[in-house]
Order: sequence, then C-alpha cells, then structure tokens
Amino acid sequence: MQSQDKQNEKIVENKELNIWEALIPVIALVIMLFYNVFYAFGDDALSGSNQFILLLGAAVAAVVGVFNKVSYKQMVEEVAQNVKSTTGALLILLMVGALAGTWLISGIIPTMIYYGLQILNPTIFLASCVVICAIISIATGSSWTTSATVGIALIGIAEALGISLGMTAGAVLSGAYFGDKLSPLSDTTNLAPAMAGTDLFTHIKYMTYTTVPTIIVTLIVFIIIGVGLDPVGVADTTSILASIDASFNISPWLFIVPILVIVMIVRKTPPLIALLAGTLLGGLAALIFQPEIVTTIGGGDTLDFTSGYKGIMNAITVDTSVATDNEALNDLFSAGGMSGMLGTIWLIICAMVFGGVMDAIGALARISKALLSLFHTTFGLFASTVASCLALNLTASDQYLAIVVPGKMYSKAFKDKGLAPENLSRTLEDSGTVTSVLVPWNTCGAYQSGVLGVPVIDYFAFAIFNWLSPFTTLLFAAFRIKIRQLKEA
Repeated sequence: MQSQDKQNEKIVENKELNIWEALIPVIALVIMLFYNVFYAFGDDALSGSNQFILLLGAAVAAVVGVFNKVSYKQMVEEVAQNVKSTTGALLILLMVGALAGTWLISGIIPTMIYYGLQILNPTIFLASCVVICAIISIATGSSWTTSATVGIALIGIAEALGISLGMTAGAVLSGAYFGDKLSPLSDTTNLAPAMAGTDLFTHIKYMTYTTVPTIIVTLIVFIIIGVGLDPVGVADTTSILASIDASFNISPWLFIVPILVIVMIVRKTPPLIALLAGTLLGGLAALIFQPEIVTTIGGGDTLDFTSGYKGIMNAITVDTSVATDNEALNDLFSAGGMSGMLGTIWLIICAMVFGGVMDAIGALARISKALLSLFHTTFGLFASTVASCLALNLTASDQYLAIVVPGKMYSKAFKDKGLAPENLSRTLEDSGTVTSVLVPWNTCGAYQSGVLGVPVIDYFAFAIFNWLSPFTTLLFAAFRIKIRQLKEA
C-alpha cells in the first residue's frame, strides 16, 4: 500500500548472491505450482495447496539465504514488514466481502442484473452479450459467476437464434472479464494492487485508461460482426426476469446506494470508509426493501430487531444465498461475506512470506537489477512483465499466481525505474487476469470452457477483450501514455 513505511521500500542488497542463485526459488516455485495445479489439485489448488507451495518457495529462498550469510532474524523481520504493508488491502478485502453480502440481500445486485438483462436486443445480440455480462460482472465482481449463470442463458439464447456459440462465448467472456477487472468486489482487482503496492481505487482508476478503449474496440468489432448475422429466432429473457422479480422487490431506488458509494470514491473518501458506508447502507436498504429475505436469513418468522440484526450480520460475515425458482440464478444470488475473502487473504499473506524472504536474501534486488540491465527502456520493463504473466498462466496454470509472482518480483524494478506502482498493478491485470481464460489447461480456461460448453479453441479468437488487453497496455507503454511517475504519486 502507499502508506507502507520507508523500511519496506528500501532495496535489500546482497553482494554474495549471484543471479542464478536468486532465480533458484523462482524456478522451484514455478515448477511446484505447475505440478500442484496441473497434475494434483486442478481447480481446487486455491483451497490451500497453492498457499502452502508459496511457503515452500519461501523455504527454498531461505536455504539460499543461509548459504549467502543472511540470518533467520533478517528474513523474519522482512516478512513482518511485507505482511504489515498489506494491512490496508486485507481490511479492504474483508469489507468488500461484507459489501457483497448486504448488496445481495438488499436487492441492489439483483436490480443491476434485472435492468441489465432488459437491454438485450436480438439485432445486436453479441454486443448486448458484452454489455450485459460487463454490468453483471461489475455488480458481482466475479467473471466465473457471470458466465456460469447469465452466460449459460446467453449461450442457450444464441443456440436458439442460430448464432455461433464460439462468438457468443467470446462476447460473454469479454464482458465478464471487463467487469471483473473494474469491480471493487473482484478478488483479482484487490490482489493486483496489493502485490504492486498501491491502493484499490487508484488501481481501478488507472485501469480505466487501458480497459475502456479496449472494451470500446471490442464492442465495435462485435457490432460489425453482428451486422452480418441473421438471427432465426427471438431472444427471450422473460422467465429469468420473472424469477428475479418474484424473489426480490426490484426498484430503481436501490441504485441510490451504489451511486452514493461512487460519489464518495470520486470525492476521494478513504476506501475503507466508503466500503463501510456502502455495507451499512446496503443493510439499511435490505431492511426497507427486502424484509422477508432478511427475516429468513436471520432465522425468524417475522421481522424484529433480533432477526433483522442476525440477517444483516449473517450476510456481512458468512455464506448467504437467496433461492429463486430458476436453478441457474441460485449460484448468482449467493455471496460469501467476509469469510468468502479468507482464501484470497490467505494467498496474499503466503505471497508476502515468499516475497519477504526473497527480499531479505537480496534476490528481488538482484533480479530487478538484471531485468533493468536487460531492458533499458520503460517499454522493455512493461514487455517483460507482460511476458512473465503470460508465461505463468501457461506454466503455473492459474491467474492468481500470474499476478502474485510477477507482482512481487517486478515491484522493485518499477520503483527503480521511477514508475508509480499503479503501472505495475494495471499491467498485472491487463496481462495476467484476462489472458488466463485463453489457456485450455489454466484453471480459468478449463472452468469457462466447461461451464459454457464451448472449447477454448472455438472462442479464443472471439474473446477479443481478453487477448487485446496485453497489446493495449504495451501500446500505452510504447507511446508513454498515462505512465505515471513516482514523483507524481
């Protein structure tokens, strides 16, 4: 975070360490992660095994450090500083989980989805898929949930209309990952700034510079493609809208809460305060607009103080779901609360342990110097970061690791180059988060192709936003567009 102390910002030098020794923990980590994800646990790797692999990587780094005259005490102190630097990010993650819970039971998220589905127009079906999935993904913070619910419905509609499923899946994923990148509810959107050393809302603001042009180009391409399509049926979302309407009291008044939170953010209210306010306002809206849901979640028969209190607190802290008569929507209308963020928090802490030991033994400084000697230009450093993220998506097979490992490894190099940390966090998302779905054996590629029933090879070319994003971030770097310097931060 930007508030981290000066001690954590200094570069730890170790003249005893050569570049090959510095790379040993990184190589060991990548090999272990690749095996863990690809051969052992697959989609379940994030349940804890990847976190422990990061600790094993830290152990390898510690052994290298011992052989290069670094004391155990030095390593522990650097780990402590690293973990301390993420305090703000961890608290924000917890508050994001709380916000998602109250915004679900209040009907705010369902209302966004309800009005989003109504913009579906058969004549511009593919572009509509992008917009709908973007809105829903921003509201939920989850590309996976978006594709597994509304995405499946849109695939069904496309099949009825006689539109290519590969095109539709590409449009769905383009919109879903656009929303995932910009939503403060998204775990990757929280993870990237935590790794790079900036704050959540600075990161989101800085991402819009590359993300908005990319989604505009994506929409233009899909509109052009759509002109040549000849739908054979009519898109029908009546049953989905009816299910939402039957389960929630849908009202445009609910938009007041997210609008107030956006206003607070624009007026530079500290993120924790804005998210806390949004959580409390969501709870109040739930009591006003969805008293029956609050009562049910609170375990009461009628709404009173106890059932209301328990309903709101359950939504804030633990898994909460609102059942509908549409099975596909049930996964969408669920939230993990603060407890749902613990896996990501666990991952961040373990990554900080790995990064802290690597920093203490001088490995990060050694790797950063080697990178800066190889890439004498700003563009070269950005290109190296993009390549590292893509390589980790291909080898470690997980988007989180494609953010965590390059994030810790390159943060020193960006600082040495005088670049603000939001440059790194934006690049991590532009190249790590969105490209994971383009790799068939990556957890994201395997999941999305399985859920949508469309092979990666069929939707690859049409996931325009996903493969265009790395090129956009490199284009901005090449022409030095919105490349913020540290002295400006």
